[in-house]
Amino acid sequence: MRRTARLVTGTALAVAAAALTAVPAYGGSTVSLEVSPSTALPGHDIAVSTAACGTNGAATGDASAVGAGTFMLAAGTHENDAVGRFRVPPSAQPGTYEIVAKCSRGTQVTGDLTVTMTAAASSRDQLQPRGHVNTGVGGALGTDPTRTAAGVAALAVAAAGGTWLLHRRARGDGI
Repeated sequence: MRRTARLVTGTALAVAAAALTAVPAYGGSTVSLEVSPSTALPGHDIAVSTAACGTNGAATGDASAVGAGTFMLAAGTHENDAVGRFRVPPSAQPGTYEIVAKCSRGTQVTGDLTVTMTAAASSRDQLQPRGHVNTGVGGALGTDPTRTAAGVAALAVAAAGGTWLLHRRARGDGI
């Protein structure tokens, strides 16, 4: 029984060790260039960032596929990020374009930018709400001054009646 337990434990430890050594290799290959927003209209500013360049890393970005040319990425506010910006040219045509960043130490990462011609598809141009929300709290009767005055009068009559009844009760007159 002990021998089987040792065999199972040894096998489990070997599998765990193999998995732990495989994680860094897998994690390193998933670093990419983050493009924000990933969908934009011509003329919009785009921010890019990557952790592939390491601490205080710098990179040269290439957005010539969309017609924006090259741009620089410098160390950002986060510890291992290199960040940069470029503007989508007004003449850019709709489509998906590959943006490339090459780190000073030789690493190259890519990300995609989709250019669209409709504002609704752009994540930067959100539709703003208009009008009021009918929640039933405050202004439930609307903005009609006659209804507002009637409501205030009803509340005043109820308050006066309640005060009168409490006063009679306190005097002992009964209700």
